Amino acid sequence: MAEDPELRPAFYAAGRGAWRDWWTLLHPPYTAWHLSYVVIGASLAPQVRLDRLFGTLLAFFLAVGLAAHALDELQGRPLRTQLPSPVLVAVTVAGLAGALAVGIVGVTRVGWVLVPFLVLGPLLVVAYNAELFGGIVHTDLGFALAWGAFPVLTAYVAQTQRLSVGAGLAAAAAVALSSAQRSLSTPARLLRRQVTGVSGTMTLAEGESRPVDRSTLLGPLEAALRALSWGVVLLAAGLAVTRLG
Repeated sequence: MAEDPELRPAFYAAGRGAWRDWWTLLHPPYTAWHLSYVVIGASLAPQVRLDRLFGTLLAFFLAVGLAAHALDELQGRPLRTQLPSPVLVAVTVAGLAGALAVGIVGVTRVGWVLVPFLVLGPLLVVAYNAELFGGIVHTDLGFALAWGAFPVLTAYVAQTQRLSVGAGLAAAAAVALSSAQRSLSTPARLLRRQVTGVSGTMTLAEGESRPVDRSTLLGPLEAALRALSWGVVLLAAGLAVTRLG
């Protein structure tokens, strides 16, 4: 019997087993969303170098798309995948090692200015997803700074070897968008992964009553998440095409 899509751990989850677990683990809409911040940050540079852009994208895909999500799945299996724990550990280690390797190559081409980002990136992945330091990084603000501002600033510095007011403003915008993502995804995850039933009614000003169920609460949250993820990806694509066209 097929699993009810509304009962899956995420709206993008593809069910369980084989390639479906890997697809779910990648969090495709969110990975694309946060990789878009890399493209946005790089596109702010006066001159966009493709080798540096691709290198930054690869590093963040390895660190966030693979390592961070594998490490998160190790913490209680929130996505309910059947991937063995040793495999998730291997993906975490390989993802971080690969990101570090790409970062080291970046340092040789960009300069020592990348070293703080090279150190901070893996630290943020482990501190956030493993909830280290008493969970001080695993907060709404920590999420917005780590997965929003940090990719924008890293990509800009990789292109220009410096920071700028414009890059800071773009990073602040990424913080705002990531905060919105977190505000929507937190209750959506609660409804999908922990709530077993919802019942109630809404009474309108005219006296009409309407039922409240899981779909009533979940639908608007995930519709907004889908729209935001597509919006940020398309914005990044538009900037890239304009700058590189």
